[in-house]
Amino acid sequence: MNISKTEYLFRKPTKDDGAAVYKLVKHIGNLDLNSSYSYLMWCEIFADTSIVVISKETQKVVGFISGFIHPEKTDTLFIWQVAVHESERGNGLATRMLLQLLERTTCEEVHYVEATVSPSNEPSKRLFFGLARKFNTNWKVSDYFTAEDFPETGHENELLFKIGPLRK
Repeated sequence: MNISKTEYLFRKPTKDDGAAVYKLVKHIGNLDLNSSYSYLMWCEIFADTSIVVISKETQKVVGFISGFIHPEKTDTLFIWQVAVHESERGNGLATRMLLQLLERTTCEEVHYVEATVSPSNEPSKRLFFGLARKFNTNWKVSDYFTAEDFPETGHENELLFKIGPLRK
């Protein structure tokens, strides 16, 4: 485990964070890179259910989660992407971001967290199984998107992780 003395600022993103978030996701390289426009939109329109982490030492964005309240399941926070700069991994940053999101007023009625995760994405699987353990609650993993659903070749299947009910 990486023991860091870095201090962080956790906050809602703003459109001014969009470019830095895009660069973070691009730098990480193992997440699906969306358009720079989409990250501007995430940081502006979905700020209440997304989070950025700024390193107080470098003043750079080192973490980001994009999420939204599911339109058909208003008790469910769907997590779209979780990004942590490799220099900050091993510090529980992804878990801390997720827990801070769940504490927001916007998520008062959230009792479930959902996310799609590719089978090879071990860090995300650990994150969501860890969340279930932290809340001492149920988890379910089911098939969701198959590789054939994606227009590009080489994309993995995506499994749907459902965690909950959360007792906050």
